[in-house]
Amino acid sequence: MNSNTSPTKASVIENLGAVRAMIRRHKRNDIIFAIVGLLALMLGLITLLTLFIDLVMDGYARFNPQFFTDYPSRRAASAGLLSAWVGSALVMLVTFLTAVPMGVAAGLYLEEYAPKNWFSDLIEINVSNLAGVPSIVYGLLALGLFVYILDFGQSILTAGLTLGLLILPIVIVSTREAIRAIPVAIREAAYAVGATKWQVVSDHVVKYSQGGILTGVIIGMARALGETAPIITIGALTFIAFLPPSPVTTTAPFINFEWLSSGFTVLPIQMFNWLSRPDHAFHINAAATGAIIILVTLLMNGTAIWLRYKIRKNIKW
Repeated sequence: MNSNTSPTKASVIENLGAVRAMIRRHKRNDIIFAIVGLLALMLGLITLLTLFIDLVMDGYARFNPQFFTDYPSRRAASAGLLSAWVGSALVMLVTFLTAVPMGVAAGLYLEEYAPKNWFSDLIEINVSNLAGVPSIVYGLLALGLFVYILDFGQSILTAGLTLGLLILPIVIVSTREAIRAIPVAIREAAYAVGATKWQVVSDHVVKYSQGGILTGVIIGMARALGETAPIITIGALTFIAFLPPSPVTTTAPFINFEWLSSGFTVLPIQMFNWLSRPDHAFHINAAATGAIIILVTLLMNGTAIWLRYKIRKNIKW
């Protein structure tokens, strides 16, 4: 009996030693991977911070109220961003109104209502692929569809629809991911007390996933704000010294749609225009504009993270 027990104990000890060695090896690999990931993260953050500080140092002289209230000018010292930031705001308004409702509704349908068959799988694959398509492709599509076929011209409407197409897959994917994060028990509990499909979706699914949905929407809008290639493709103006008509009027019906067909420029285009000038003073303006774009983008992403944390903290599962 002792002769049979000894080999068994030896094999157990040998296997235990192998398991411990494997655990130590895996822990070492985890530490190495964490260090490499941290170094990669720090490299990206340091690069972004260096770029931002360099832009601020170059363009800090233009950080004053007149830089935001003056029109572009042939004289660099008196050139401003008024038409550019107003154009960006109006384009973002059209982008939001066209992409967000459609994207959220599409995400809800695909996740909650669409039958699981080959057609819905094909739609999901195409939506995921569209999220990675280069932005210049959307610009070429918009040039042929909105500018030439639908005859919307080189207008704010065309720019907003173009950027809406650009961020639509992002909104759909983020909406679906936010919905998938909701525990199945929430739906089962709602059905158990007699709730209908619409009540489950509207009162529970949307309510609990709104943090993730808002995060995806804000991140998509932040990407659209900094896009240049599709806006150049559809023919955005590089120099514009007037504002589009106001969307709101003082007379009934108090809403004006003429601004949708107006010419426009946006912050990245204005920055590109100043960078193409040989005068170094215009490069200072471009540096200030670049710093403003980065700051606004960081604020939008920071707001998305804060909203997601705030909403999830208030959710009681």
